[in-house]
Amino acid sequence: MPQKLTIVIVGGVAGGASAATRARRMNESAEIILLEKDEHVSFANCGLPYYIGGEIAERQKLLVATADLLRTRFQIDVRANQECKKIDRAANQLSVRDHLKQEDYDLAYDKLILSPGAAPLAPPMENADAPGVFTLRNLADADKIREHAIKTSARKAVVVGAGFIGLEMAEQFHRLELDVALAELQTQVLPPLDPEMSYPLEQALRDRDIQLFLGDGIASVMTDERGNASGVKLQSGEAAIGDLVVLGLGVRPNVQLAKAAGLEIGATGGIAVNRFSQTSDPDIYAVGDAAEYTYGPTGQQMRVPLAGPANRAGRLAGEHAATDGSAEMPEVQGTAIVRVFEQAAGITGLSMKMARKLGYDPLSVTIAANHHAGYFPGAKQLALKLVFEKESGKILGAQCTGVAGVDKRIDVIATAMQLGATVRQLAGVDLCYAPPFGSAKDPVHMAAFSACNYLDGIDAFLESDADLEGRQVVDVRTEKEVSSKPLAGAEGTLPIPLDELRQRLGELDPAKPTVVSCGVGVRAHAAARILRQNGFSDVQNLSGGALVRQWAVAKRTAE
Repeated sequence: MPQKLTIVIVGGVAGGASAATRARRMNESAEIILLEKDEHVSFANCGLPYYIGGEIAERQKLLVATADLLRTRFQIDVRANQECKKIDRAANQLSVRDHLKQEDYDLAYDKLILSPGAAPLAPPMENADAPGVFTLRNLADADKIREHAIKTSARKAVVVGAGFIGLEMAEQFHRLELDVALAELQTQVLPPLDPEMSYPLEQALRDRDIQLFLGDGIASVMTDERGNASGVKLQSGEAAIGDLVVLGLGVRPNVQLAKAAGLEIGATGGIAVNRFSQTSDPDIYAVGDAAEYTYGPTGQQMRVPLAGPANRAGRLAGEHAATDGSAEMPEVQGTAIVRVFEQAAGITGLSMKMARKLGYDPLSVTIAANHHAGYFPGAKQLALKLVFEKESGKILGAQCTGVAGVDKRIDVIATAMQLGATVRQLAGVDLCYAPPFGSAKDPVHMAAFSACNYLDGIDAFLESDADLEGRQVVDVRTEKEVSSKPLAGAEGTLPIPLDELRQRLGELDPAKPTVVSCGVGVRAHAAARILRQNGFSDVQNLSGGALVRQWAVAKRTAE
């Protein structure tokens, strides 16, 4: 029988609530105490922007598990509005502040699970605390933003930071019929993506008349004569005007409690843990946004502030604390997705720019294909970029953008990465197929086939943003396609339709480095094979064809 323990959990939401319920399921005799400094112990953090915009109409639906449910069903001693202020490791005791009674008390523990989460970054700047300036961390924050947006005369909103939360907030403010400005220090929205893969999101924002300030960070908050927020001044000197300002600059892990207790802090600023989520003190665990995980693509410890890993880590930590045993926490790939109006973008693992920054010598391929069979009504185009190691073919990451089917492709590749797959193994994955759902050769397969061709020397790919000067560029689309949408950033392109290529080889110089392009890369592959087998030794396929090239050149020009 599991031993009788006192398990104290600091912080609820994803990691803490999962730890508490799993601990109860594994140990019926344990005393389980959940401390949460805020009012709500478990709520859908990721749903907050959609509640603010009214897409989630009922606030109650954001409460994943109420305190009453945890008390009644799981016999957990839930203590809301109570904050752990200090950990005395020698005495296995906490100092707790009851914010309702304004009293302090001591609380003993046998096992302690820390799930303190992370706080929104709010760098010190002028007027950062002015009325009308908000960050988004919990339901109370969401209530304040929603009230300000709906019940005041606010007509313009400024969102600072174009990451996942910033993009969602921009979309939802537009839904509330506010004029929206979005500022981002990096030169693209959704910085984790490679620049060209983020471009469709920018297009979706501009199509809704959302004002974008890219490559321009915030300098200060501006105020009116009454001291209320009136917008932000950017580092360039430009101003983004709005009477509602949301700072979505990222998050900072809440590690102060752990640090004061002498627990080890990892290289990326999170609480260091082993594969059972134990800290440097084996009686103390840490999960969620404040903890570090093993990052799959690199094998290194790092923070991955996402709800999925927090839930999984909390579940395993709760079991280990309750029984002294559990499975190990698996590696985390950093898989995430965002919707921006009709457009979606997802990522797992490393982008090309991040892989290079970390010292890899990666390869990539980008394909564009329909999300289900093209002959079946409703097919929508998506673009999928696959990043992999040059020598081993191990998958390092993937990005996908499109109107439909993005999540399916990223989830398949994330699963393959979790199992340590190579692009060759990905090419053989047996996926379900029927015309309303996919294609016999799914976009995942097409990307993997292209990667295998690259590794085998059957094809070579040139990245979509490459400088084409000095190369012989052959566009194998039809004359009508070329004239309606010339290949971006490519002067002196030679238009030769694929079906005429064999007869017109004499118009090309086999000694010159040659790049072939088409609409999305399929015809260019066939053209490259023709050229290679007719004496052209240096031939590359422009990754993603004219479609992705247009995105890449647009981003390069903007920078």
